[in-house]
Amino acid sequence: MLGSWLLLVAVALWSRPLLPVDETRYLSVAWEMWLRGDFLVPWLNGAPYSHKPPLLFWLIQAGWALFGVNDLWPRLVNPLLALGCLGLLWRLGRLLWPERGRVAERAAWLLWGAWVWLGFATLVQFDLLLVAATLLGMIGLVRAPAAPLRGWGLFGLAIGLGVLAKGPVILLHLLPAALLGPWWRPAPVSAGRWYGGLLAGVLLGAAIGLAWALPAGLAGGPAYREAIFWGQTAHRVVHSFAHRQPFWWYLPVLPLLLLPWSAWPPLWSALRLGRRTARGDRGLRFLLAWGVPVFLLLSLVSGKQAKYLLPLVPALALAGARLLDGVAAARGARPWPVAILFLASAGLVAAVAWFGYRPAIWAGAVEGIWAPVALGAGALLLLVRPPQREAAVRVLALGGVLWMVWLHLALVPALAPDYDMRPLARRIARLQAAGIPVAHVGKYHGQFQYLGRLRRPLPVLRPAGVRAWARQHGDGFLVLYRDDFPRLSGGAVYVQDYRGDSADLMLWPAQRLLRRLDQPSASGTP
Repeated sequence: MLGSWLLLVAVALWSRPLLPVDETRYLSVAWEMWLRGDFLVPWLNGAPYSHKPPLLFWLIQAGWALFGVNDLWPRLVNPLLALGCLGLLWRLGRLLWPERGRVAERAAWLLWGAWVWLGFATLVQFDLLLVAATLLGMIGLVRAPAAPLRGWGLFGLAIGLGVLAKGPVILLHLLPAALLGPWWRPAPVSAGRWYGGLLAGVLLGAAIGLAWALPAGLAGGPAYREAIFWGQTAHRVVHSFAHRQPFWWYLPVLPLLLLPWSAWPPLWSALRLGRRTARGDRGLRFLLAWGVPVFLLLSLVSGKQAKYLLPLVPALALAGARLLDGVAAARGARPWPVAILFLASAGLVAAVAWFGYRPAIWAGAVEGIWAPVALGAGALLLLVRPPQREAAVRVLALGGVLWMVWLHLALVPALAPDYDMRPLARRIARLQAAGIPVAHVGKYHGQFQYLGRLRRPLPVLRPAGVRAWARQHGDGFLVLYRDDFPRLSGGAVYVQDYRGDSADLMLWPAQRLLRRLDQPSASGTP
């Protein structure tokens, strides 16, 4: 497993730039905190950034404090978290089924082989921090009946870390299983002792979270304080300002999130026989207390994204590992889901590189050599018949890793120029260093602050304000997007396809842009 982790991380970091808008934004927040020496309040483009708590930013800055400001460390944080989560999952599996040694290891392979997990393992995101806190809290819960002090202490620490990672949503992931403790716990414990320990754990977690939130709220001002205590919690639950979806939205998403395992016949056989093979299993009862209420509660929350289910994937990996323990059907099961994925990928690359199919602007840069590579890998996997259950799980998991590596080698280089913000960020940095004003037109996500190591915020303009700013700053430059100025052409000093769109990102001298906008045939939105 460690070898496949090293391979995936090395290829991903070598082939892929930091992606706008999320990865570049989070690095820019960490950079501005670093510049200001402010480790309480996150900042983005000169304003407090209330959308995320500071734990990821602190981890990035801790590495910078040790190794200096660099691109490598921030991109290693999440891969290391992914590896740590596998260790926590293994530990939880051992606690749930100490007499079934293979279940914990198998669960780690099931989690590592989930395609969504492989996708998130190399991204600069907050979600794996929340997964790690959830797993730590579940370990605390399972230990609490036999070792209350240590168990509830871990539970409280997990709540505190979860709050610092992604806010009070950690309570949604941890409290249902804790409240249902009398139903699943293996040892008899009085309700008073159990719920007293739970209260103590929640108070400890709240104290850890408030140790940051209270001074940060005072330092960040009223608007920031209102945002972190209300806007990002209760208001988002009831009236999400983004990603609003209907109640049932997660039902079709969950099977996709669990690929390739949701398309693997042995697991369906294990699920069908599960009532007989795992009757009375308290470990599975614990997983039900964990997973079902959280899924229902997440469905009730107005804002939904597929990644919000990520903390539930370890629970499903544990359940699958335990159910497979009682089924021999995995013997000889071919890894056909990932084989079909390779074959479909070969067909797509062949259509793009050899037959002129162009689903996107960047497709023309795909190299045709990767089609036979994928074809060979898919054919080989179809011929593989693992001799036993454990080997079948590992082959399917490793096949997914190899496909993700193939994806980074075959498709990411073609996409990378559209997502690489470094050339423009460095131009902006040189202009700022020379004292030349630069402004950004349209919503700004901080794409350039860290990559250009900018030391001053970029003024953000609406398209209607471009003319006024250009008249006031005749020697300045403006960062534009063609969507806002569809008729502009010929005159920008820098043009780049942006996130798959043709010639979407431009840098214009203010005076030249002003003259061009005054021509009726070239006027855009302003």
